[in-house]
Amino acid sequence: MGLFAAPEFKVGLLVLIVSGIIATMSIKVSNDPAGLGSTKNAHFFMDDASGLVKNSNIRMAGIPVGMIKDIRLENGMARVEVVLKGDTPITKSARVEIRPNGILGDKFVEVIGGDVRDPPLQSGDQIMVVDDRASVDRLIGEISKITASISQVAENIKAATEGDKDKPLGRIVDNIERLTTDLAALSAERKDDLGEIISNLRETTDTINELVNDQSDDGFKAAFKDAMQSLKKIEGTLKNVEEITAKINRGEGTIGKLVNDAETAEELNTAISGINNLLDTSNRLQTSFDYHTHYLTASSEAKSYISLRLQPGVDRYYEIGVVDDATGTRERIRTASTTNGVETVTVENRTFQDRVKFNAQFAKNFWNLTVRGGLLENTGGVGLDYYFFKRDLRLTAEAYDFANIQVRASARYNIWSGLYFTVGGENLAGQNGSASAFVGGGLFLTNDDLKLLMTRLPF
Repeated sequence: MGLFAAPEFKVGLLVLIVSGIIATMSIKVSNDPAGLGSTKNAHFFMDDASGLVKNSNIRMAGIPVGMIKDIRLENGMARVEVVLKGDTPITKSARVEIRPNGILGDKFVEVIGGDVRDPPLQSGDQIMVVDDRASVDRLIGEISKITASISQVAENIKAATEGDKDKPLGRIVDNIERLTTDLAALSAERKDDLGEIISNLRETTDTINELVNDQSDDGFKAAFKDAMQSLKKIEGTLKNVEEITAKINRGEGTIGKLVNDAETAEELNTAISGINNLLDTSNRLQTSFDYHTHYLTASSEAKSYISLRLQPGVDRYYEIGVVDDATGTRERIRTASTTNGVETVTVENRTFQDRVKFNAQFAKNFWNLTVRGGLLENTGGVGLDYYFFKRDLRLTAEAYDFANIQVRASARYNIWSGLYFTVGGENLAGQNGSASAFVGGGLFLTNDDLKLLMTRLPF
């Protein structure tokens, strides 16, 4: 007991205890230099690690979660070893971003945890994705390229505004200047013509407005009402057809038994397949309707046209129509008689007011040019159409009745959705009467226009 009570023994025991505590703390600090507790190691590679400092913090969402353990050169790249807290939420898809830490060039590492559905990052794994956003040299280089490009653009603009026609921009500016000068001169020279065109358009729209708002028994609204009543009758007919087909589906009657018989059904399916092929072909057939009328200045009469166009392809179409000409149809009758051995020939020109004329033509399209031929106003004839401004403007020349040559030329402009006006001249060859100018308008409807009109009708 004397030994344990001695002061020397107590001092020695205290020294041993303190030494053990210091050794334990030294070992712990060597394993966890940042005081992170449980840790995991990771590394990543960079082309340039300048600005990163050993033992500096690593952050996630701005919060320190680790430190840089070591930076060394490996295979020509910088290998950055990091130590992270063991509970840091980081997965295999994690990435690091090198961000600036102030304006003096220092940087720090920001860790992005990755997709939580991916497996967690294990100690010793490599972080594959590195985004170096803090490279000042790279930023300065990009700014230099942008500055050079802006300087070059400014020089080109300066050269163009000073009249340098050797460069593309200078030539463009010069062409625009000449174009605006030509347009100004043209509008000044044709001012009266433009005013006349606008006046004609106004008169045409007024005429159409009067036609649409006609309240008489023969007006447009009355005809439209009659058409609606006819459509209602068609609806009743369709309902009856639906009832008949229902009886057939139930096997009632002779037709129902035939349809529900297996052998007959197979034959019927074959027939329906053929009909479907036929209908598919007809769906590809473009059908259009054209009606127009114009006023003849020489005779103070109107001339109306109505036609149906069938277009099986974009390169051709067939057109049939009827012409109501107020001047009537002319016929030349030649009568020969012999008296006392002398032959006498009498030629008589007759005009029939109540007869209509017919058109039947075949047309071939060549880009913006269309060539037509066939029957024009009861006689053989040919025609040429040429389109401008996305086919809104059409110039036409026609020749027919080659025994007494008739020449007609016109221009047609599409105002809006099939509504157009036309101007031109007839009998320009000067035979069978004097030449006459005309002005008028019309309506051109296609398959799509007719379908749209039907969908808007109040059934």
